[in-house]
Amino acid sequence: MSSAGPQGLQAVPEALQDRESWLDPFDWYRRMREEAPVRYDPGRRTWDVFRYEDVKRALDDDETFSVDPREADDFEEPEQPGAGFILDTMLFEDPPRHGELRGVVDDWFQPRTLADREPHFRELAGELLDDAVDDAGELDVVADLAYPFPVTVIAQLLGIPPSDRDRFKTWSDTLVAAASDDEGADEFTERQQQSQMEMAQYFLEAIEDRRENPRDDLLTVIATEESDTGGRLSHEEALGMCILLLVAGNITTTNLIANAVRSFAEADADLFEELRGDERALSSAIEEVLRYRSPVQAMSRVAAEDVRMGGETIEAGDRVVVWLGSANRDERRFDDADTFDPDRSPNQHLGFGHGTHYCLGAPLARLEAEVGLSELLDRVENVRLADATLRPTRSSFVYGVESLPIRYDERA
Repeated sequence: MSSAGPQGLQAVPEALQDRESWLDPFDWYRRMREEAPVRYDPGRRTWDVFRYEDVKRALDDDETFSVDPREADDFEEPEQPGAGFILDTMLFEDPPRHGELRGVVDDWFQPRTLADREPHFRELAGELLDDAVDDAGELDVVADLAYPFPVTVIAQLLGIPPSDRDRFKTWSDTLVAAASDDEGADEFTERQQQSQMEMAQYFLEAIEDRRENPRDDLLTVIATEESDTGGRLSHEEALGMCILLLVAGNITTTNLIANAVRSFAEADADLFEELRGDERALSSAIEEVLRYRSPVQAMSRVAAEDVRMGGETIEAGDRVVVWLGSANRDERRFDDADTFDPDRSPNQHLGFGHGTHYCLGAPLARLEAEVGLSELLDRVENVRLADATLRPTRSSFVYGVESLPIRYDERA
């Protein structure tokens, strides 16, 4: 799964602090690639990295760039007891521990395993769209498909009831959010810690239930691997893994699906018709969405040693944010980088990261996007964006919109 650190990415760069700039950060990225490809932001006490080769280098070098925020010189332990358990996940562990944690659930996210579940996923997406598509000719891609579909899928994989999905969304949105304009830092931190504690309590009870009543689900796998039962996961790691799978398992795909519909509609009015029924073309177009409007725009690292990059010296213990969204628009790597090209090949984007921490859930996200979009295209035609003001997801690293209303004609 793709996500970012609990510290270092919550503070939004000044250039992206208003909603309009986060809706379209790409001009700023372009300027930074040219003028300050590696720059220190004293307000955030963070280095920002913008060019493709530098971003890829940082993601690929685990020895120099650690994912563990506790390695930062200015790291502060969470004040609320137990609120830091989210640090005990594979996201924030360097090799070899990262591989050990990933190995607990890796088989569940392999393409061959997911292929057996595709018919069920298609049924879920179809049911959602059958409820949403009617002769009124308008639906909200986020509310009607992009949010409920992946959160239902990950809930079912974990083995928790979909009736709880609204709580999951509230928790997930809070954990990936940036502080709002009218909210102080202390209030924001308290709200995030409260969500973490509520999720912890929820999953503590769920794990205990699976010990007594094992099932064929991820919660049972995690409960079995918890150290209390002789497994490989500490108590905190078991909790952290549940939360990681839930949050990253729906946030990434929600924004991938919504970003895809937005990109298709803005690129070419005929593109929806060209993609309908063509699995290869749709797959290629989704890869271009991952480049052009990456659901995760940034990832956090900590320099484990002094390192030279872009003519600057990053010192050991310094925080580093690598901007995937900028790297994926780097003209040095991609021809016509600011053009959405659904047939782009090759397309070595960094939308799911790179290296050891390449997104665990990438096969699931790709499959969900292909299934959700193909089911949508089977039911509608003449798709266009409705006349509405788009509001970006309020986060310093997740990129998408809160709502995406579209107009369409219902297919016979």
